[in-house]
Amino acid sequence: MAAADVVAIVNPLSGAGATPDVAGRRIAFLERRFAVAAIAGHVQLTERGGHARELARAALDNGASLVIAWGGDGTINEVASTLAGSRTPLGIIPAGSGNGFANELRLPSEPGLAIETALHGRDRTIDGGEFDGRLFFNIAGTGIDAAVAERFNARALGRRGLLPYVQLGLREAFRYRGSRYRIVLDGETIETTAMLVAFANGREYGNHIRLAPGAKLDDGRLEAIIVNDRSPLKRLWSCRHLALGTIHRVPGIVIRGVERATVETDGDIVYHLDGELGRARGRVDVRVLPKALVVRVPVVAEGR
Repeated sequence: MAAADVVAIVNPLSGAGATPDVAGRRIAFLERRFAVAAIAGHVQLTERGGHARELARAALDNGASLVIAWGGDGTINEVASTLAGSRTPLGIIPAGSGNGFANELRLPSEPGLAIETALHGRDRTIDGGEFDGRLFFNIAGTGIDAAVAERFNARALGRRGLLPYVQLGLREAFRYRGSRYRIVLDGETIETTAMLVAFANGREYGNHIRLAPGAKLDDGRLEAIIVNDRSPLKRLWSCRHLALGTIHRVPGIVIRGVERATVETDGDIVYHLDGELGRARGRVDVRVLPKALVVRVPVVAEGR
């Protein structure tokens, strides 16, 4: 690969269900678009978890002028985490179940429009976050949303989407038990039994389900959201605010813009990070990483 080439990292499974020939079709699509744009482009397929990170590192080391991630939140996070701190822009072709990060960036979901944006859009610098030593760019947290993510990720590829996610959420509303936390937000200590503790750089989980309507990608802060535990019926009644973008109206909720935080509890902390899962023992540290990542966005999009 020559310096300044474009590298596309493709997850052949994201958004593909059980379609067997999707890898070949995505490769052919990208190669055609590179040829039409007279761009020296290379397509790499991921083969396992973590492979996108390795491919992105190789592209960065070889001086790629642009790295494109075609996949869901996990693939995008692996590539973005590798590019963070560099000036190499990230292009995105979203192919996940919810595409929350892509929605926040106002990226088109149609692959033809998405590749056009990646090749010819404008560069925007955004913040990132660090949760338990791992980078995220949309939302990370622990609680009921992590429990739902854990069960959702265990499903077969062809059985994902908004409806299964909602079904799992309804199930967890009745079975999830909140934990006792000691949370420090920029020096302010909060001790509570919570059903959710999250830190948002972007506004939504995906499918326009907005956890943090006031979050901004480039304001140098994360939006901390703490939702105190409540009965199953009150959980269900509160959920309507996620669709309406009015979570600030939910009783028993703390919302703060923060630069640093710690979350402590007895036992393990199961968490999600841009939809991917992790586990920590007793404590996690959280901080914002200002101006961490350059992303390619539509020319006409108004930044948030």
